[in-house]
Amino acid sequence: MLPPTMTEFETEAGSAPVASTDWAVRGMLLWSRRKTLARVAAIGLILGLLIAFSIPKQYKSTARIMPPDQQSGSGAMMLAALASRSTGLGGLGTLASMLGGRTTTALFISLLRSGTVSGELIDRFQLLHVYHKRYRVDAAKRLASRTSITDDKKSGVITIEVVDTDPVRARDLTLAYLDGLNKLVTETSTSSARRERIFIEQRLHSVERDLEQAQVSLSEFSSKTNAIDIKEQTRAMVDAGAKVEGELLVEQSGLQSLRQIYGDGNIRVRETEARIASLKAELNKMAGSSAAVPSGTSDEEADKGELYPPLRQIPRLAVPYADLYRKVRVQETVFELLTQQYEMARIDEARDIPVVSVIDAPGIAEKKSFPPRLIVALALTFLTLLVSSALIILEDSWSRVDPLDPRKRLAAEVSAATRRRTARWKRR
Repeated sequence: MLPPTMTEFETEAGSAPVASTDWAVRGMLLWSRRKTLARVAAIGLILGLLIAFSIPKQYKSTARIMPPDQQSGSGAMMLAALASRSTGLGGLGTLASMLGGRTTTALFISLLRSGTVSGELIDRFQLLHVYHKRYRVDAAKRLASRTSITDDKKSGVITIEVVDTDPVRARDLTLAYLDGLNKLVTETSTSSARRERIFIEQRLHSVERDLEQAQVSLSEFSSKTNAIDIKEQTRAMVDAGAKVEGELLVEQSGLQSLRQIYGDGNIRVRETEARIASLKAELNKMAGSSAAVPSGTSDEEADKGELYPPLRQIPRLAVPYADLYRKVRVQETVFELLTQQYEMARIDEARDIPVVSVIDAPGIAEKKSFPPRLIVALALTFLTLLVSSALIILEDSWSRVDPLDPRKRLAAEVSAATRRRTARWKRR
């Protein structure tokens, strides 16, 4: 028994509207072909399962970071001023804070999507070989298609998701994104604290060279003139000279007494005279000469036999020694101050550089994220059933077309020509 056609159902419907019976006619047609549709559905289910299980598993690794909302330099001062005066400016202070946070979030997203970060990941994980690509630009596109970087509009939290066929590589890629972001932020930081630290560091090196040069000059001058500490040496020389001069006066008074008692030829008189001559020589040596040392005199000649500068030379040595000593003290003071400022600038720079705060660290996925095999198999089965139903309806509609219709005649001619060419090709 042949299945009823749509024409027969329309005739039986009589005066019923065609639109209201159209779905019923097609439903009866498909019901009459239910065995065919069942076989097609079974074949579609089997093919769907084969295709679903042939798709490689994909694993997703997720990391969530919170970018800092801090700003540096004049921008931070401006935002702080706006926020502190928010009562007078309405909601402008809050707007400034929101703009600051959003700017940082957008900047971090741009850095994560930059070619520098993707290039490092391509080289580090050999993604050209993993993705079977010849050019780096194609590997970068594949990596971008497998990476999702989104942000929460309210909280500003950035979510990084990386999909890969290897769960360990997916985790490592996500971690590499975080490392690349930290490195790029540190390298491209142009804050005022960084510029101040660089300037102080350069100035510190210059002052260190000047300090070394001043210390060398002072040491050479002290070695040449035996001027170690002018003030202390002057006090010591005056005390020593006064002592020697006092001893000389005592010996001279004793000599006069001995001459009156024993005469000039007595041995005690000659001993006293020799002692007085020795004290005078020592006193003259301590006093020295006030004349300047000739410029051609060598250091060995100027310092020969002298362990300390003469007393009359100390005022002449005081001025250059004080000048050299002052230079050393000034350079030491400047060096100490710059060292303190340098340490403070380093602390400010470390505080000013935005550091990525990881909320959720990426881990190794325990379950696959794609493909959903059951959904894929059912979807392919439904698609196959839908296409088969459409073909059945089209076949029935085509069978009811008048054989004299030009469309059907054209289709018959095209079909005949195709069969002839196929038969000719088979014979060849």
